[in-house]
Amino acid sequence: MTDENNNTLLGLECDPRQCGSDVLAFVGDGVFGLLVREYLASLSKAHAAQQHTRAVAMVRCEAQAEYMKRILPHLTEEEEGVFRRGRNHHTSRSPRKASAAYHTATGLEALFGYLYLSGNNRRLRELFEFCKDGNAPIE
Repeated sequence: MTDENNNTLLGLECDPRQCGSDVLAFVGDGVFGLLVREYLASLSKAHAAQQHTRAVAMVRCEAQAEYMKRILPHLTEEEEGVFRRGRNHHTSRSPRKASAAYHTATGLEALFGYLYLSGNNRRLRELFEFCKDGNAPIE
């Protein structure tokens, strides 16, 4: 499941199949944010404040829900299951009137967390391509 020489940053053992959807989304939120920041840094030498504004636009739940529409047709059965588990996970801490976009974004984050903790960075990069291409909202 892991790419050779492409483990997590700390190289710690973690079986993502044993993690709850909320934990996967927690990790995936950070992973997705880091991918966005790296992508934006590679595009422009804009000041950090401008980069931050662009990053916020890309990590908003509405943007992530749009990215998930692009990604979904390309998922394996296992990945789709992780996405659905994340999307359908509800807790007492979820916003009371969470939108469909919020739940879809949580599913995307769970998927990215799962792939990261699996050490599957190649697949993370492949799926992130669908987020950065196709007129990603970076205004």
